[in-house]
Order: sequence, then structure tokens, then C-alpha cells
Amino acid sequence: MSVIIFLIILLVLVLVHEWGHFFSAKKFGIKVEEFGFGFPPKLFGKKYGETEYTINALPFGGFVKIFGENPDEASISGPEASRSFINKPRWQQAIVLFAGVFMNLVLAWILFSIGFISGMPTSMKNIPNGADIQDVNLILLSVVKDSPAAAAGLMPKDKIVYLQSGANYIAAPNVTPEALQEFVAKHGGESLNITYLRGKENELHTTSLTPTKNEVGAPFIGIGMDQIGTLKLPFFKALGEGMSLTISVTKGTALGLYNLVADGIRGTGSFASVTGPVGIVGIVGDAASFGFVYLMSFAALISINLAIINLIPFPALDGGRLLFLLIEKIKGSRISPKFANTANSIGFVLLIILMLVVTYHDIVKLL
Repeated sequence: MSVIIFLIILLVLVLVHEWGHFFSAKKFGIKVEEFGFGFPPKLFGKKYGETEYTINALPFGGFVKIFGENPDEASISGPEASRSFINKPRWQQAIVLFAGVFMNLVLAWILFSIGFISGMPTSMKNIPNGADIQDVNLILLSVVKDSPAAAAGLMPKDKIVYLQSGANYIAAPNVTPEALQEFVAKHGGESLNITYLRGKENELHTTSLTPTKNEVGAPFIGIGMDQIGTLKLPFFKALGEGMSLTISVTKGTALGLYNLVADGIRGTGSFASVTGPVGIVGIVGDAASFGFVYLMSFAALISINLAIINLIPFPALDGGRLLFLLIEKIKGSRISPKFANTANSIGFVLLIILMLVVTYHDIVKLL
């Protein structure tokens, strides 16, 4: 089921991206030869006007075939050359190339906004002034490997509701990050009983652990946590918070990608922090198990990642084609079509190889 959900999300995100290219190209009078659902081989198609709409065998998104995007003799100087992408002003070409990225960001904004209208899981640190938040819980965000918390069986997404050491205890709703840290510090050498809720059904569990000391000698149980509740907003406030969250996540994603590339250049990079299709399927399953709002939020995150990745100035990506336009603007003449097509073809092959490598590492993590 997770695979089906992932394919549906991927199809929607890619089609929204391609629709951005399609719509802007049509608006500028550029001929669009094909709008494909999935990737070839083609199963069947229907032509409406000048554009053929096709259903293809590989259900991993879609594509738009724009006349002159990969220039040849017909698109440069043929009978319909005036409607060719390559012969349009560079600012129009840039808008067509950027439109896909723009639509992915718009989709993320819409999904986040719907989440806030329906009830979005939100950190207490990010609550707008005057907003009402419900169902507040202390939720584990991470559990350190080989830590007391890991040995006790605690897992990310567990909700901590009660801590006890002898006759001393704290209970929800007073279990906050600060209260838990203070309690652990006060009872560092003692056995702690921790009661928590797990899963969509909020099954009640109890476990015990004894804190160890970290590198500075402080009591340590090995968890990352945050106090999270459900934030519901009226329509216009939801739009504003959705926009704010989209901008924040986009900045964070861009910075994370920059650091990943920088680490790779320095030789300190690792695939451990990179997740491909196989890994995403598992995350989609987890998100779906917690409800539709979680799934929408995750789809918004993927949409933002798709937008940022497509802006990388690498051949075959929208960012690479935008880079070529910038070079043409600076040099005052067109880049050789043969060079551009070859560079984009090589870039596409390298991206496929990268995807295969990431997928291999995803599979290795599961074994």
C-alpha cells in the first residue's frame, strides 16, 4: 500500500511541475508536442489540437515535450520555427523553465495551508500569537543509538506522558522538555519509569531506564524531543501560516542541500543522510499511518525538495538550462545546440546513475 501511495504522490508532484512548463509554454505561443502521464513506452494517446496527451507504462510522474527545448534543424529554422522554444526571447524561456519549480512551491503552500485548516501538528515554539492549540504532547523526535532510551525500547514518535522515580513523578500535561530534563538531572543515578503512548491507536506502554553520563558528566538518556500539538486556523490565517512554513522549509532545504554538496566536495559527504525512492516509500507508510494531514505535510516536503533539486545548475535539470540561458545572455550569442543537447544527455545519464546508487544504499539500509 505504501508503494501505491508513494507512486500517487510522485505522479501528482511531477505532473504539477510539468503542468507549470506546459501552461507557461502555451501562454507564450510555444508549441507543446506531448504531455505524458508516466514515462515511455507509450501505452496509448489522444491528440487534442496540436498536443498529444499520452498514458505511458512507467508510472513515475510525467513529462512535457516542448518544441525546440532540445533544438534541432526543424525547431531552429523550420516552417514552425517562430513557435519554437529556442527562438523565443530568453526571458520567456526562463519563465517556462522556472514555472515547474514555481508550481511545486505553490503546491507545497496549498498543502500546508490545508493542513493548518484541518489541524496541523505544530511545535509549541512556533505557535502564532492568539492561536488555539489542542492535544499537546511531548513527542520523541529521535533516539540515540545504544543510549539508555534505545535500550529501553523508546522510539521516535512516542508520546511521553509520565515519569516516575520512587515517590517522585511528573505527569501530563506537565511533561514538558524542560520538566523532563530537570527530572532526569535530579534523578540521574536512579531507575526511571517512563510511560508513553505509541502508534495511531495511542497504545499505553511503560518501560524503565537508568540515565548514564554524557561527555560533560551530565545525566543522559539519549532522546531528542519537542512539545507538539494540533494547530487549527481559520482560512486566511492558514494561508499566511502555510506561506510562512513554505518559505521556512524552502530555506532549510536549500541550506541542507548546499551543505550536502559542500561536504561532498570536501570529501566528507555521506549517503547516510540521503534518501531515495525505496527509503521514501517507508517514510510515506509511516506518515500515512498517522493520518492524512501528516501525509499531506510529507507530500509538501517532497514537493519543495523537487523544486530545489530542479534548480541545481546541472545539465538536464531546469537549473542547468537556466544556467545556459545566463551564459548566452553574458556572451551575447546562442550556445551551440549540439553542445547543449550533448551536455543535457550526459547530465541525464549521470542523474540516473546517481539515483541507482542512492537506491542501492536505501536497500542496504534495510538489510
